[in-house]
Amino acid sequence: MDLIREEPAEAAMSISCNRLPFFPLRTVLFPGMTLPLRIFEPRYVQMVSDCLEGSPVFGVVLTKEGKEVGGPAVPYPVGTTARIIGVERKGPGNLHITTVGEERFQLRGLEHDKPYLVGTTEPFPLRDQDAPEVGSLLETHVALLSRYLELLSQASAVEIRLQRQPETPEAMAHLVAMLLQVPASVKQRLLSISDLPALFRDEASLLRGEAAGLTIALCGVDIVERGAAEDRFSPN
Repeated sequence: MDLIREEPAEAAMSISCNRLPFFPLRTVLFPGMTLPLRIFEPRYVQMVSDCLEGSPVFGVVLTKEGKEVGGPAVPYPVGTTARIIGVERKGPGNLHITTVGEERFQLRGLEHDKPYLVGTTEPFPLRDQDAPEVGSLLETHVALLSRYLELLSQASAVEIRLQRQPETPEAMAHLVAMLLQVPASVKQRLLSISDLPALFRDEASLLRGEAAGLTIALCGVDIVERGAAEDRFSPN
């Protein structure tokens, strides 16, 4: 399976002091990440319709409390804008949309004057992208990610590789956050980190921990398989 960060076709929208429709989910969206969604609840069908009539952008936030469907949801205060890049109508009140993450934001307030949530946001870009240590941290990241994907490939019996390396350190950090097989709460922590060096360090720790766990699991499988083989060919 090839993994590649796709750039949105349109320039990223500035979200400074902006009002955005909000879609609380149990998924963390990162900039550059493609997110397909099936939209069937009436309030979110209306939200998508409103977006398509104006700006095709809404905010994706991880649900902290409540349900994403059927009732009120309390979101985490950091999310990512999602741009609608494809729409497929499956029937009345049933849409399949494709979105791509663009920019991180901080939520400053929620409004309830529409059937869906509307939030006031401020931009939340990664700071210190030109810090002196970023170069060395990026080199470490490339090596750690390569090893992690190699172990994931062995564990899943599916080849997972990068078609090309992201062009910027920020894009690499976001890609690693997407690929890490960790709970949504951990991904939300990564999304909420304010500066790039700190994000690299947190992700490096996670990559090392996940790689160690995969190595132990793969060794256990190998021991079991070798033990079964020895039983099959035992002269007794």
